[in-house]
Amino acid sequence: MSGNAMTYFTAESCCYDCCIRCLGAVPYTSLLATLLCYTGVALFCGGGHEALTHTRTFIELYFARDVQDFIVLADFIKYFQYVIYGLASFFFLYGLLLLAEGFYTTSAVKQTFGEFRSTKFGRCLSLTFIILTYVLAVIWLVVFGFTAIPLLFFINMESSCHKVNILSETTMFNQQARVCMDARMFGFLPWNAVPGIVCGNTLASICKTPEFYVTYDLYICAFAGAGITLLALFVYVVATTYNYAILRFLGRKGIRY
Repeated sequence: MSGNAMTYFTAESCCYDCCIRCLGAVPYTSLLATLLCYTGVALFCGGGHEALTHTRTFIELYFARDVQDFIVLADFIKYFQYVIYGLASFFFLYGLLLLAEGFYTTSAVKQTFGEFRSTKFGRCLSLTFIILTYVLAVIWLVVFGFTAIPLLFFINMESSCHKVNILSETTMFNQQARVCMDARMFGFLPWNAVPGIVCGNTLASICKTPEFYVTYDLYICAFAGAGITLLALFVYVVATTYNYAILRFLGRKGIRY
């Protein structure tokens, strides 16, 4: 074999080994969790922000004649929209931190770089991320549950409208007037709100408006985004816990990587 061929073969082998080592250092689980987190937060914040805006218009048009009846709801929508801005910024930065921590622990576990050293401070930082992510997952589980409330309202409303349409076509009596939707029972309005409830053909006509379908679809997006974000947080917890356990195991054996 000539010298040029040997040099080419050696360079190609070194490049291949370097690529394999770099690919081995990628924290695929943390990367997947980061992508899920960003997707979920984008759906939740974008869909939730617009859904709240449409909800205020929807309630004002069909369920509350006096502005004082939904002043509390209007204030809640305004302040929660500001919270959504903060959530988007927080999860963007936190996702980057967890991804960086994933690169740190994966490099330590797989012993990719010989010069890498895992310190007590690094292991303490990983434990902090585990605890914080677990707390965030519990909090987000509550958020996920609250996101289901407006979605449940619109699901019930669509079902009621479908029932009204069936009764209107199959009966001679005004039975569809008994089918109603009360926004007060879901906590959107106080019990003294007027009318607070819509029934019969009025309810069916509301379900045919663009405001209803747009708001319904936006809440579906927000609910799906909350679920994806919750899944991402659980994946983060599993990945960071596993890597931290390996680091502790190596530390007890006196191995420093």
